[in-house]
Amino acid sequence: MTAMLRAGPMIAALALISAALSPTASAAPGSSAEPYTAAAVWDSCTTVLADASAVPTARCGTVAVPVDYADPGGAQAHLAVISVPATGPRIGVLVVNPGGPGASAVDTVAGMGAALAGTEIARRFDLVGIDPRGVGHSTPQLRCRTDAEFDAFRTEPMVDYSPAGVAHIEDVLRQFAARCLDRMGPEFLAGVGTATAARDMDVVREALGEDQINYLGFSYGTQLGAVYASRYPQRVRAMVLDGAVDPTLDPITESLTQNTGFQRAFERYAADCAKSAGCPLGTDPTQFVARFHQLVNPLAVRPAATSDPRGLGYQDAITGTVSALYSQRFWPYLTSGLLGLQRGTDPGDLLLLADEYQRRDRDGHYSNQQDAFTAIRCVDAVFPTDPAVWADADRRSRAAVPFLAYGQFTGFAPRDVCAMWPVPPTSVVGAATSPGPGKVVVVSTTGDPATPYEAGIALADQLDAQLISFTGTQHTVVFNGDACVDTAVVAFLTNSTPPPSGLRC
Repeated sequence: MTAMLRAGPMIAALALISAALSPTASAAPGSSAEPYTAAAVWDSCTTVLADASAVPTARCGTVAVPVDYADPGGAQAHLAVISVPATGPRIGVLVVNPGGPGASAVDTVAGMGAALAGTEIARRFDLVGIDPRGVGHSTPQLRCRTDAEFDAFRTEPMVDYSPAGVAHIEDVLRQFAARCLDRMGPEFLAGVGTATAARDMDVVREALGEDQINYLGFSYGTQLGAVYASRYPQRVRAMVLDGAVDPTLDPITESLTQNTGFQRAFERYAADCAKSAGCPLGTDPTQFVARFHQLVNPLAVRPAATSDPRGLGYQDAITGTVSALYSQRFWPYLTSGLLGLQRGTDPGDLLLLADEYQRRDRDGHYSNQQDAFTAIRCVDAVFPTDPAVWADADRRSRAAVPFLAYGQFTGFAPRDVCAMWPVPPTSVVGAATSPGPGKVVVVSTTGDPATPYEAGIALADQLDAQLISFTGTQHTVVFNGDACVDTAVVAFLTNSTPPPSGLRC
């Protein structure tokens, strides 16, 4: 399973917002691209937000951008934008992206507007969220599967690595890719990458009437921010990137590095669980992985009964486990689910964790976040097509990430869906370049399972950025309750005061 990059617990749980825009033009500095003029269309936030009363001053709107900038008169995408105006002496806009890729910045900024009310950030900045094309409230919404098709996809164990089993798994993935192509079209799918999203963000910047932006990106949002800073360096006043993605890594190395982070998080979870009597993984560290496999592997053949009629299959058990490893506050739910498997009672908490990860609500409706996640990453990198490369990747992964390994190494493995994607990679960007000294701060957590600490070091080096190191086991930390990190970030954003060199929180 490919782990998903996403924002931290506080940010990920937040709701919606808007912004004031005026027609202006955008083109990458030094590029031959023609400037594109943007205009804004405004409406009430009640048409976007589930509860607009939580951010009563917010404004919501859309900005139209061409699906293909080479054909500005052709089909258009409409970017959803939200802005919560500053309540005090205004510095400018703080554009926030929560990551994913595929998470809604509009929803996130709405929640931030309520959560940060009365703070220095809310006083000095208009909080702005821009849903990238295809994502969240932007239209057309990138959606490849119906709810029923997504439910069916989750029942596939995806563990048979015999030649016939691999062929079946790849057929399932090809069907998913074909649905994306049929429902979205090749032109739209080709244009959803990060490089295009960065250009879209600059169109919105100009539509807002801002010469420069301040930016706060989480997880994949660090990749978007790094691309923007590299292409529009003079447009960056201050940028904070939390939970860094290293853009120099190839897809297989990135996946292996990320999943190794989840292995470390699993080991920390298991060690913590073992402190309590009755831990379903036991008390012997050498047996944690084996005990986990004893509990979850039978689900590949026979799903466990739950109070939800869907039951708990193998794929959902693994997804639920990974979901819980993003933050220690979800560990009790993982333990509850594993105890249900051990005792033959209801392991439903693992299903709920998987639902949260896959963004399925209580009514059985999915957001489009996972479809957007796949479509964006498939055009952002070159994925090998040689099956032998993926078999070797499976061999290395089994050694480094044993808790995610099922069965024995067969010498065969399914290719990633992106190796069979129906449009070519159109948004490969490579290493980031600095927008100038003192403009970027990178925050990296030592025990981050999804974006390992080493990626933060690498990105800070590429961007000539100051690095804040946070000691913890969670994915992202800014505005998540740590006073040391937040004090340094606020000082940097408001006063351009760099954090102390080598700051560790």
